Amino acid sequence: MDGVFSQTWRDVGALDDIPRQGARTVATAIGPVAVFRTLDDSVFALEDSCPHKQGKLSQGIVHGHSVTCPLHNWVIGLADGIAAAPDDGCTKTVPVRLEGRRILLAAGP
Repeated sequence: MDGVFSQTWRDVGALDDIPRQGARTVATAIGPVAVFRTLDDSVFALEDSCPHKQGKLSQGIVHGHSVTCPLHNWVIGLADGIAAAPDDGCTKTVPVRLEGRRILLAAGP
């Protein structure tokens, strides 16, 4: 396919399986991934590990399009995984999308 990769998607549940401003954890080949639902029903996915001390972001507080780590209150952007200043670090994002009310997580190329 001349360098073009198609994305494989895995159904990981219904949007309503995750409460608004909540998260659930999905086991993947790269390790646990936290899937977040915001108040406006947007979905995001990050590796379930804060870049600071590896706190479980899935146990953090979701606000706006960010999550606050439960260990040391680092604020991580859900869209880009980047820690808000003055903190510095990044958590890997995982492609995720909605198809109707179903959440699809990237399963790799």
